[in-house]
Amino acid sequence: MGRRSSPHTDFSDWLICPLCDRPIPPHLESRHHLVPKLRGGKHGPIAVIHTICHSKIHSLFSETELARTYSTIEALRENEEIVKFVKWVRKRPPDFKSKNRAPKD
Repeated sequence: MGRRSSPHTDFSDWLICPLCDRPIPPHLESRHHLVPKLRGGKHGPIAVIHTICHSKIHSLFSETELARTYSTIEALRENEEIVKFVKWVRKRPPDFKSKNRAPKD
């Protein structure tokens, strides 16, 4: 179960997650290679997103799907499952944590 944010938390110096548009607590920042390293993205662009958002992406898509179809934040945000997830997670505090299903191979 996630924990609630402190009502006195100052989010002004936190990065904003480009997937869900919520502030990211520094301890929950995760670096997502837009093209997976194993698919040629080792030195490619990286998006800093919430750990929960990163886990959701990898629970839905294979590395091949990420490389071929979902190699931008915009493409990810157009996916129906990501749209549902973002709608759900936006109702949670920035430091909310949850487990997702096992990643696809």
